Amino acid sequence: MGEWISEVGPSFGFTVETTEHLYTARSPYQQIDIYQTAHCGKLMLLDGIIQFTEYDEFAYQEMLAHLPLFAHPCPERVLVIGGGDGGILREIAKHDCVKRIDLCEIDAMVIEAAKKFVPSMSCGFDDPRVAVHIADGSKFVADKESEYDVIIVDSTDPVGPGESLFNAEFYSKMKRALKPDGVIASQSESIYLHPAVIKRLMRINLDLFGSYNYALMLVPTYPTGTIGASVVSCSRDVKNPVREPDASMLAKLRYYTPAIHRASFVLPKFAEDFLKEV
Repeated sequence: MGEWISEVGPSFGFTVETTEHLYTARSPYQQIDIYQTAHCGKLMLLDGIIQFTEYDEFAYQEMLAHLPLFAHPCPERVLVIGGGDGGILREIAKHDCVKRIDLCEIDAMVIEAAKKFVPSMSCGFDDPRVAVHIADGSKFVADKESEYDVIIVDSTDPVGPGESLFNAEFYSKMKRALKPDGVIASQSESIYLHPAVIKRLMRINLDLFGSYNYALMLVPTYPTGTIGASVVSCSRDVKNPVREPDASMLAKLRYYTPAIHRASFVLPKFAEDFLKEV
């Protein structure tokens, strides 16, 4: 039996059996660890918080990428903020209509570690349409105007390096960087653990976009087994896809379907109730 490692939060935890500690390093921003697990493939921790396991990462990567991309009729310019493991890039690359993908990651060591130890995800960096920028995402978008069809924020939790990606100033910058008919999707925590964060994001997006949509996804190795995405646009009904994957692309997907796209915005009653408080 190998070592058991745990992610422990204020009121919840998750434990995984590992067989080998493949990588450990302290970057200027955070502690990075990669383990081989007994049953979940490779696992990455940032400051002790699970970022992904190979066992179920496809659920998160597919939904965060394809919800906004299929809500847009022809996304050509895409920006990813965060996402240094490459998984979101891997999914965006499945869309032939995309001509350029900018990825802005603050921590170069995350990218380096993923490329060395997790090729199943970091293969996303191999696409020639990808341009990598090592920078603070909030600062990167500050001088952009009407540049992107889709912006995807694959952030860590709202602490440490990810803290600046959960405030009104950042969302205002993203709106300015977005084309008038563009779509934003951002990692938005769990309805079970983080209702206060979700309500704050709802207030921000209602002020800026006039609407708010939270999409639920099931990811077993995240605490509570759920996480969500805020998906917003100034002009589009993001709850219904305007394109659908063809048979070739659908064969490469394991979670996303047009039906799941629509269904993900249907929330349990307790979540609907706390969002009504905003």
